[in-house]
Amino acid sequence: MSVENPLSARLTQTNPACWPVHPEWRDSVRTFFASPGGVGLIAFLQARLVAGATIYPPEPLRALALAPLSEVRVVILGQDPYHGAGQAEGLAFSVSPGSRIRPSLRNIFKELMRDLSLPAPVQGSLVRWATQGVLLLNTCLTVEKGRPGSHARQGWEGFTDNLIQCCSDDRKSKVFLLWGAHAQAKSALIDTERHLVLRANHPSPLSASRGPLPFMGCGHFGEVDRWLVAQGRDAPSW
Repeated sequence: MSVENPLSARLTQTNPACWPVHPEWRDSVRTFFASPGGVGLIAFLQARLVAGATIYPPEPLRALALAPLSEVRVVILGQDPYHGAGQAEGLAFSVSPGSRIRPSLRNIFKELMRDLSLPAPVQGSLVRWATQGVLLLNTCLTVEKGRPGSHARQGWEGFTDNLIQCCSDDRKSKVFLLWGAHAQAKSALIDTERHLVLRANHPSPLSASRGPLPFMGCGHFGEVDRWLVAQGRDAPSW
């Protein structure tokens, strides 16, 4: 096992059902990885590691370790992790401390600064958001080095759809931020009578300022804060 590929030891030593997550997510994790879809996903990951693939991030379920279901107040959906060395840290859009801020995250920060008049963040790790009940969930939780989308349609989507459904079924009001067509395709899983769903283009520079729902100028952060407070829930400290 190389230092660059720590997932290898984790996957060969334990079943993903035993990876660290908050106890409130444990039943969902165990149920999925005991299902045919979960068993197939494990087999796929193990086969790719045997073939010599480097897989990121080292902790694919980290979002579930940092944000217990009962504390989730905002769900931000991404697509798949960053595919460069040392970037992904198991949270959608977030990069490991010390890594260069990626273009989509830079636009997220620009909109945050514009909307709430906040100072520029000094680094790109969003762990602080995650520990305040912001579930930063990619719909596919692993990727291979230099191969974006390489683990799509291998089983992760069924797992993360279940997690989105759990968040929707939970009695506490939440805001779902669906940025881009991929995230917006998950809207059917969300009870819009109890939760707020906000849509915009993906924050990528290729789309952030285009179309009828541009990300830049969307005002989502302020809208999240106002709606949560109106529901009797605290807004995150962005």
